[in-house]
Amino acid sequence: MQILKDFGEPRIKVVALPKDTNSAGNIFGGWILSQIDLAGATAAREIAPERVVTISMQEVVFKEPVFIGDVVSCYAKITNVGKTSIKTQIEVTALRLNEGGFRECIHVTSAVATYVSVTKDGRKKPIDDELRRIHGF
Repeated sequence: MQILKDFGEPRIKVVALPKDTNSAGNIFGGWILSQIDLAGATAAREIAPERVVTISMQEVVFKEPVFIGDVVSCYAKITNVGKTSIKTQIEVTALRLNEGGFRECIHVTSAVATYVSVTKDGRKKPIDDELRRIHGF
């Protein structure tokens, strides 16, 4: 998939299991949202290593279903850094066998999630200037 180079770093790769299905037999959207949140937080912790909390997730549109046995990959990159906030772009793909018996990679969904750097007791913590500089912000 040509656009994978723009997706950021791979953060999560997991096989979708039967326990993750909805009543229609597809993988439950909430499970995918959970993977998106984990991938975005993993990226955000590069610049706020102590702890981050999710404060928002912009519109998530599920473009394709995810099925049992698909290998779901979540890619994430930091797109903006504020005084205490980190915005991330997350892309999700599913690797599956097509009707011809070949593996194909399908772009499932995208999301923008914003996290806030906090201390262990939950107070906002300014992002270190040196970490910001190292990451190009």
